[in-house]
Amino acid sequence: MLIDGNSIAYRAFFALPLLNNDKGVHTNAIYGFTTMLMKVLAEQKPTHVLVAFDAGKTTFRHSTFTEYKGGRQKTPPELSEQFPFLRNLLDAYGIKRYELENYEADDIIGTLATKAEKEDFEVLVVSGDKDLTQLSTDKTTVAITRKGITEIESYTPEHIKEKYGLQPKQIVDMKGLMGDQSDNIPGVPGVGEKTAIKLLKEFHTMENLLEHIDQVGGKKLKEKLTEHKDLAIMSKELATIMKEAPIDVSIDELLYEGYEPEALISLFKELGFHSLLDKVEGAEAIEEEEIKEISYEIVDTITDEIFADESSLYIEILEDNYHTGEIIGFGLTNQNGHYFIPTELALQSEAFKKWASDESKKKRVYDGKRSIVSLKWHGVDLNGIDFDLLLVSYLLNPSESSDDFAGVARRHHYTDVQTDEAVYGKGAKRKIPNEQILAEHLARKAIAIDALYAQCLKELEENEQTDLFYDLELPLSIILAEMEYTGVKVDTARIQEMQIELAERLKEIERRIYTLAGDEFNINSPKQLGVVLFEKLGLPVLKKTKTGYSTSADVLEKLAESHEIIPEILHYRQLGKLQSTYIEGLLKVVHKDTNKVHTRFNQALTSTGRLSSTDPNLQNIPIRLEEGRKIRQAFIPSEKDWVIFAADYSQIELRVLAEIAQDKGLQEAFQHDMDIHTKTAMDVFHVTADEVDGNMRRQAKAVNFGIVYGISDYGLSQSLGITRKEAGKFIDRYLESFSGVKHYMEDIVQEARENGFVSTLLHRRRYIPEITSRNFNIRSFGERTAMNTPIQGSAADIIKKAMIEMAARLKKEQLQTRLLLQVHDELIFEAPKDEINKLKEIVPEVMEQALTLSIPLKVDYAYGPTWFDAK
Repeated sequence: MLIDGNSIAYRAFFALPLLNNDKGVHTNAIYGFTTMLMKVLAEQKPTHVLVAFDAGKTTFRHSTFTEYKGGRQKTPPELSEQFPFLRNLLDAYGIKRYELENYEADDIIGTLATKAEKEDFEVLVVSGDKDLTQLSTDKTTVAITRKGITEIESYTPEHIKEKYGLQPKQIVDMKGLMGDQSDNIPGVPGVGEKTAIKLLKEFHTMENLLEHIDQVGGKKLKEKLTEHKDLAIMSKELATIMKEAPIDVSIDELLYEGYEPEALISLFKELGFHSLLDKVEGAEAIEEEEIKEISYEIVDTITDEIFADESSLYIEILEDNYHTGEIIGFGLTNQNGHYFIPTELALQSEAFKKWASDESKKKRVYDGKRSIVSLKWHGVDLNGIDFDLLLVSYLLNPSESSDDFAGVARRHHYTDVQTDEAVYGKGAKRKIPNEQILAEHLARKAIAIDALYAQCLKELEENEQTDLFYDLELPLSIILAEMEYTGVKVDTARIQEMQIELAERLKEIERRIYTLAGDEFNINSPKQLGVVLFEKLGLPVLKKTKTGYSTSADVLEKLAESHEIIPEILHYRQLGKLQSTYIEGLLKVVHKDTNKVHTRFNQALTSTGRLSSTDPNLQNIPIRLEEGRKIRQAFIPSEKDWVIFAADYSQIELRVLAEIAQDKGLQEAFQHDMDIHTKTAMDVFHVTADEVDGNMRRQAKAVNFGIVYGISDYGLSQSLGITRKEAGKFIDRYLESFSGVKHYMEDIVQEARENGFVSTLLHRRRYIPEITSRNFNIRSFGERTAMNTPIQGSAADIIKKAMIEMAARLKKEQLQTRLLLQVHDELIFEAPKDEINKLKEIVPEVMEQALTLSIPLKVDYAYGPTWFDAK
């Protein structure tokens, strides 16, 4: 099996929406390539495999025609950065990959297919490029991916005969005559596929045709063939795949013996391909590293003697959701020994409760927030945490996230602890082992926390991050624990009303769609919808899938102006998702005892330091839709005569950019409280404020936020619906206007190269090994990461600091107001009505002074009976 690597990667990239892993690396091409690879390996079971890649932009064909492939657009950086990972994928699969200077992947495949045939192999070529169908023989089948990457059309000599009425070797004659726009092969101007096929059926080869032009019917065609004879000969030469490239690889070297599960699992985890992990055969058989023996005691009676002034405590909960999950045991280690404490024994022990709540007894833990909340649900206070292995490890390298304790420990070269999977199994098969195994596992975790304590603190100090941990992340974890446990009251009756309202709205839209379509059909069936749109209503077909026409969101958005049915379908889908994901989803996570939602804030997940939330994910409620915003009506105060008070930072990331870049234009705009997007449009388009129209402001806004997130010309072109060239010019004009931003970008990339990392204003680090890569694409990703991390990370630090200072201020003022949520740049409180005037004064004051910058931070606030009203 010979796979055309570049072609399949391109097909996958454009067939799938842009996907990212948690480090911000785009992964859609890798994901599509992987699913294709899994499918063909399982179905074809090849004995020998190779993936061929193009070695560079220039090949021997360019010496014949310098404009060969000249019309192709530059590869989007979002795709380029994925190629190194594709190579890693093939290495993990144990599949040989090959590229050859001055030759294309097609030539490698053509040469090896010919070699393999001579050695009596059956050959399968997999590509998205029909040029390779010329290689088809009785022994070689060319599988061309169609409609994305999962459906394959097999080109055998019989199939080519049936499809074109030609033999495989005539494909190059056809290409010579008709040319190939994608490769910039000219062909004979005015000769298309039908004419080329007709001529070849009569004259068999292009050479024979050109020798007998006088026998061709049609004066104009004769003239074209006579005039462009040399062009036709050159085009055929360009389209012909080389079958004798100087390849130094034998067929024996392509032997495929299967993959190493460990390497593949590690890569899938890094890429975030969790859905593919279960498809890796032999994953269960990966053995654990040998770990040294430990001595520990299973406690049957709790006395004060097992506690000490400094202890490491590990609390085990098998489920992810510690608000509802059961504690299954405790590991404890200190100068007195190593212990396992059974759950019931600990929770019923006054000695344990007294020690846990004693602030003076210092505890080292793993995931302090989870530890505090899980005990709080059992009426036990946990105070005195002075070390959190999860948080410290996250600060030392936020890019290396792991959801397993053993993974975190191994990051610090500690291997004497088993993975949870090895002890409990995985997925639905997870179960609690016998007490002896459980006891040892939890004792080992407590010992690991203890063993890594001094090492991790030393590393924090070396990184100048001690203050970041003790003054920001650790106190924040305690505040977040309180917020999670407090929860947010949900008006379930209002959600149920919304469910009914949305169902009625969906019915209305459904009726409008049926009227516009002239018939009833299943709107949720892409197949039926495709028939209505593209056959019945005759809309232009932009993309096909293996089951028919593509009706994906991106296709429908491009057709929005073509027919009034399209906006209705898009609205119907949005409301349908709102109904299933957010309305029904919210009802599922309302706690049965408190009638509140207790979201979990992920404090050690994102590479930038931002918080995210789970069950429910409150960061992603689609508030651009009026119906989406209304979901916030269900979030209400938990006390009578209280209100919801919300305060959010105005354009904090752009203000941070102005501060870090010391850009005079941005600073001036913020110091004079100007609309930053209007100011940007004025500078980029060289117009006055009065001349800035809505479209100019929209484009300026896209670039402003795009700069913050390291946007490329491709990314900006997609978001604005303009060409990459226009987007590139726009970015250039922006950087000319805001020279401070341009210099910042250049300087921060240089700093990342020298140090290997970038830092936020509060010394949060992000390591960027990609910045020194010799591979242009990996390096480009590193450069974009270097530019945007200090901005996003500093904004995250500021709101975290504001939360800590806000909690202290509420306590100092002896207010009853409670901090409930943090969503993006917004803090949400519940408060008695008689405290509102005080909050109006202190909330903006605390938030705006959280960090002193040369430009003002600005906070807007509002309040009302629901979160929706506090806008």
